[in-house]
Formats: sequence, C-alpha cells, structure tokens
Amino acid sequence: MAPTNPREDAPVLTISVAAELAGMHPQTLRQYDRVGLVEPRRTPGRGRRYSLRDVAMLREVQRLSQEEGINLAGIKRILDLQRQLARTRAELDSLRSVVDPGHRIFAAGPTGDVVAVPRGTRVRRVTTTNGGALVLWRPTQN
Repeated sequence: MAPTNPREDAPVLTISVAAELAGMHPQTLRQYDRVGLVEPRRTPGRGRRYSLRDVAMLREVQRLSQEEGINLAGIKRILDLQRQLARTRAELDSLRSVVDPGHRIFAAGPTGDVVAVPRGTRVRRVTTTNGGALVLWRPTQN
C-alpha cells in the first residue's frame, strides 16, 4: 500500500469550505455524516473538520449517486466493502512478507527451535553448552 500524504488527512477544512470544494450544500455533508458515509473529525467544540481525503470521498459519493444511480445505503455498503478490502489487502501483504518461503531464511536457535532470520542478516555459529551449534538452513531451490 502506498504511503499517504499527511496533508491529505489533515482535518483543516470547515464544513462550508469542504462543501464548496465538493460542490455540495453544507446540509448534504451533515446528512452524509449522520448516515456514516463520510465521518469528519471533530473539534473540541464538536465542529466538523474535513480533510482533502474527505472531500475526495464526498465527490465519489456524489458521482455514485448521480451518475450510477446508487442510493445512499448502497453507497455506504460499497464504501464499507472498499475499506474492508483495503485492510484485508494490507494484512495479506504483511502475512506474505512473513510466510513467503522465497523471502525467509531459517536458522536453528540454541534451544533447537527453528527461527526466521531477516534476509541479509549474517548468522554466526554459536556453540551451546551441550556442544550443539546454530547453523544456517536454506530451502532447496526447485
């Protein structure tokens, strides 16, 4: 997943500015907040603050509604599924980096346990009290 621009997520826009940037009425933004389509952050006084990412989401909601004819419940479901998919992909990428046999090196620890060693780490031979040694093991290439 690409790193996000911190400025895109900064909650600095008031509701009137965000509404103008999104081409909507402020009351529409309040309605979208109530139904959970776009959830702006709140100031200590409970005022809404939108980010540029929120404005982009508002434009997408408007596009789905006007161009695709999808109702707000359908749009909410689409957005929820997109967020869930993004989380699942990030988790999958994280798991692949741990599990992918082509990217792991194993070694036996002093207690005999097999441990993963980061690629590029030099494993040194360690003699244990019972005369055993820590050695590098690499899977055979098929």
